Amino acid sequence: MTSSNGVGKDYWDRVAENLSGPTGSNESCDYYPCHHQGQDCTLCFCPFYPCDDERLGKLVESRTGGMVWSCQDCLWAHRPDVGKAVKERLSISSRPSINELHGIKKEMEQRFPIAAKPLMVLGATSGAGKTLLVAAICRILNDRGWRVAPFKSQNMSLNSTVTARGEEISRAQALQAQASRIEAEARMNPVLLKPKKDDVSQVIVLGRPYRDMNVPTYYGGFTTEEGPKVVKEAYRHLASRFDAVVIEGAGSPAEINIADVDLANMMTAEIADAPCLLVVNIEWGGAFAYAYGTLMLLPPERRARFKGIIINNMHGSAADLRSGIDELERLTGIPVLGVIPHIEHALPDEDSQGLDDRGGEGVRVGVIRLPHMANFTDFDALEIGGGASVTFIDRPSEVAAADAIIIPGTKNTVADLQWLRRKGLDRAIVDARGKVPIIGVCGGYQMLGGRIEDPNGVEGDEGGSYEGLGLIRSVSRFGAYEKRTVRVEGTMADGEGEVRGYEIHMGATESKESPLFLLRSDRGVRGEGSISPNGMVMGTYVHGLFDRPSFRSRFLSLAGNSGSRSVIDYDATVEESLSRVARTVEEHLDIDTMLKIMEAGP
Repeated sequence: MTSSNGVGKDYWDRVAENLSGPTGSNESCDYYPCHHQGQDCTLCFCPFYPCDDERLGKLVESRTGGMVWSCQDCLWAHRPDVGKAVKERLSISSRPSINELHGIKKEMEQRFPIAAKPLMVLGATSGAGKTLLVAAICRILNDRGWRVAPFKSQNMSLNSTVTARGEEISRAQALQAQASRIEAEARMNPVLLKPKKDDVSQVIVLGRPYRDMNVPTYYGGFTTEEGPKVVKEAYRHLASRFDAVVIEGAGSPAEINIADVDLANMMTAEIADAPCLLVVNIEWGGAFAYAYGTLMLLPPERRARFKGIIINNMHGSAADLRSGIDELERLTGIPVLGVIPHIEHALPDEDSQGLDDRGGEGVRVGVIRLPHMANFTDFDALEIGGGASVTFIDRPSEVAAADAIIIPGTKNTVADLQWLRRKGLDRAIVDARGKVPIIGVCGGYQMLGGRIEDPNGVEGDEGGSYEGLGLIRSVSRFGAYEKRTVRVEGTMADGEGEVRGYEIHMGATESKESPLFLLRSDRGVRGEGSISPNGMVMGTYVHGLFDRPSFRSRFLSLAGNSGSRSVIDYDATVEESLSRVARTVEEHLDIDTMLKIMEAGP
């Protein structure tokens, strides 16, 4: 006996029972997650099975013989909007016919595309403003009712963060996920490069350390073998779950020396079959030459993917560019979709190009500008929400002039500690002990201690033991090639206020000092970090520790900020900036044409 939709004996009863239950993820199910973490389980027993739609499944050989329809790779049915809409559309009191089910599925496809519409934003140069434009476009589409996800196949950045699942990705893609109003995940940045030396980077794949690679190894094999497979699967997964995927390129797509092995740009555009927009930063000068030169260096088949040009970061009137825009459009045959004005915002920068421009009024916080500095956005909240002046410094005289000193995170603790000594910064920092507050974050925390043990050369060029600054009684050790990536929350050890952030580090530290924080977990409360007896020297593995007002105020009060407590909500400030940037971009970009480009494809 079969049900009226042609499926096995009791299948429709199971569908009806499933649809009569709660909507959403069923994490108590023995098979969860059978498709992906966070999936919607409303259609666990899909009413359209077997749909015979080759976009969603395929015929496979059964273990008992014969062929059976497999929807193992179908993610469309596990979208929360699809599950909710189908549940509302079906009457579970009666069994629909096959024709009725086909009609309902077709109706759902019109509302929720099976494959996301891609759009790729590439820059003529680094610093063109791609990251913020992708974030703005994600927010604009989400405001218009789209389920949208960001994507950057390969990012080279020392500014990373941790997802809710403990995956390490670039902070840029986490920011774009926030703009999309979704939870960040590793598939949004499947390959992350974290430079350790001039020609060596740690390669993070799907949020986990993969291995260290030099340039010949990376471009000589990874970007043509494992890399494209990782990127293709990550993109497919997102494209099956969202209405649109907005893709960010890296650097320039016209680096002709690596054109055949450049995973981050046109190879990704081809994997996603995405139409492309080219962004130029007019503030740098030569914007028209950058745009024309970039396009002309591309082979015709790749150039054909570009459907629009965006001129970014304009000071003054866009009307002043009219004649140049007309000529650029005539020469390239590609329309200029908008001139985006310079936008003041409080959003974190992706790279360190603009650090020299920072600094203002208030308590002078000096951040040591380590050669391999990581996560320098940890300190944005001090300026935005703390009334401090943050300056990145690399001279002993600047250390002596600071009201507070921060040794930031680094991708190479040993090499940067040796750099400190060559510059004489180690003596300047030690001389400041007891006079101003000093804090080390992550790698900076490791440097503050008595010794760093790296017998296997995990962090340094070769194994060894290295003397630290000796400002706290601790020893840091690097053992296996493993990294701790986790979100954390808790309180200051004295119970005065909340702290929230994330840890991303290799190695571990044993300290004889009192803990700085008490962090909560499923296993209870643990002490984290170190604080000297006089409270003026601190170390921690927690990134983002200044985002909450409590610790931010405590640190700045030690530096002489006797004003009112810093109660500005940094997270709310970032959210407001995202909305403001999106509104400005929407006002100056031809969104209707952009949507038509997405609809038409390449």
